[in-house]
Amino acid sequence: MANILDKIDFSKQNGLVPAVVQDHNTNEVLMVAYMNAEALKLSIKTSKTHFFSRSKNRLWQKGESSGHTQTIVSMMADCDMDTILIKVKQNGAACHTGAYSCFFYDLLENIKLENKQIDTSKIYGVVDTLFDTIKSKKFDDPNTSYTAKLLQGEQNYMLKKIVEESSELCFAIKDDDKDGAIYECADLVYHILVAICSQDISPDMIKQELQKRFDTSGIEEKNSRKK
Repeated sequence: MANILDKIDFSKQNGLVPAVVQDHNTNEVLMVAYMNAEALKLSIKTSKTHFFSRSKNRLWQKGESSGHTQTIVSMMADCDMDTILIKVKQNGAACHTGAYSCFFYDLLENIKLENKQIDTSKIYGVVDTLFDTIKSKKFDDPNTSYTAKLLQGEQNYMLKKIVEESSELCFAIKDDDKDGAIYECADLVYHILVAICSQDISPDMIKQELQKRFDTSGIEEKNSRKK
């Protein structure tokens, strides 16, 4: 087994290989993710799927937040040793949207298939849920979706909205308007999430950066930037 694992080709996509995940009973494709060597070894060791998230830039276990884990039944590599097929017992939903499978847009029929949905808003928290909603509207009609209008429109307009909302938040705080400050802060967070979505930056990456700073004083951290 060790010799076969050594043959997996991680060289083609920055140390990653695609992993196709199927329901072991129905063969329905549930999701496609990426693995590096460490994720593959962890998956084999624990019998739970682990992947490397390109958006979060870290290892993650499927279901680490939601509890919707995948128990591995079999793992196969393709003839080129650069793609992995995993059959699993799915606990809950495979898709972060709450759908059982991530694949529910029919391109030939131009429709969204109906899927049994699990409410994931309480699992992931409001910021992550809002960010996923923003991502899902990226290619919507900008005439009917304000989010799509921001993402598909001029970048300067999108960034101008952040400046405007920041100013309104500052004025609300200056006026000791607590309710106004909360309202404007919510607007600001939304527009910031739209902006980072346009750059493929996830809230998780921001959280990781903040986590790094817990062990560093604010003055020390600012001085390090000057260097």
